[in-house]
Amino acid sequence: MKKQLYIYLKLFRVKHYIKNILVFLPIIFNKSFFKYDKLSNAFLAFIAFCLVSSAVYIINDIQDAEKDKNHPVKKNRPIASGAIPIRSAVVIAGMLIVLSVLVNLCIQTFWGCVLVISYLIINVLYSLGLKDQPLIDVVILTSGFIIRVVYGGIVTQIEISRWLYLTIFSGAFYMGLGKRRNEIQKQGSAGTTRTVLEYYNYDFLDKNMYVCVALTDTFYALWALEKQINHIVWTVPIFIILLMRYSLDIEGNSDGDPVDVILHDKILIGIGLFYIGCMFIFLYMV
Repeated sequence: MKKQLYIYLKLFRVKHYIKNILVFLPIIFNKSFFKYDKLSNAFLAFIAFCLVSSAVYIINDIQDAEKDKNHPVKKNRPIASGAIPIRSAVVIAGMLIVLSVLVNLCIQTFWGCVLVISYLIINVLYSLGLKDQPLIDVVILTSGFIIRVVYGGIVTQIEISRWLYLTIFSGAFYMGLGKRRNEIQKQGSAGTTRTVLEYYNYDFLDKNMYVCVALTDTFYALWALEKQINHIVWTVPIFIILLMRYSLDIEGNSDGDPVDVILHDKILIGIGLFYIGCMFIFLYMV
């Protein structure tokens, strides 16, 4: 029973739900986290996005099943390993999509449904071939982060700062380019299961990812100044150190996957928690 549960948790990529916390950013930064109506909508939005993102991962795994069988790590995924039949995976993905739409209907937001369906369509197109197109693959990965923040703003009816959008956009690009760079470094551009790596080279990805991290720091600083809240500008150095620690991790023996990088570095998690604590104090207590 426990083994079967683990298989399904692995199929759903539960650890990647950490990305869906982005839907809470609008109510957190708008000092509305303790407003019940907005928090409840954000929580339902989080559930809806967890459901649809799991469906996307399943669809991608179905599409890549044959390639994954030849990968040293991905061959252990539930579909590639045969632990879950493709027919069952299709049914599960369909159920998750329906449940996600139903949750959105509970929130009663038309544009929320549109965004979730758009996210699904974009990522299905990614699985069907756009992931093999250089830059387009990273743009799609980045769009997922932006959609989460926009979605969080729509369901809570909160306007989002343009500087915050740019911070998320450049930060997501930084992580996406870093992931591709480390995949090349670790696997090589030849003989890999990821076709798009044949079109990239290490130097291009390395230079542009660090351009993006510099932009992320700059946009975040401009956002902090725009907020005009006492002391919040002092989170800028913490934010810079946070990204430096992340950069240090991906310069090591890592494939660059953002979730794996974060979850495997206790110091990075500690800095992140310290940042969250400071942000909470400056926004809600000072």
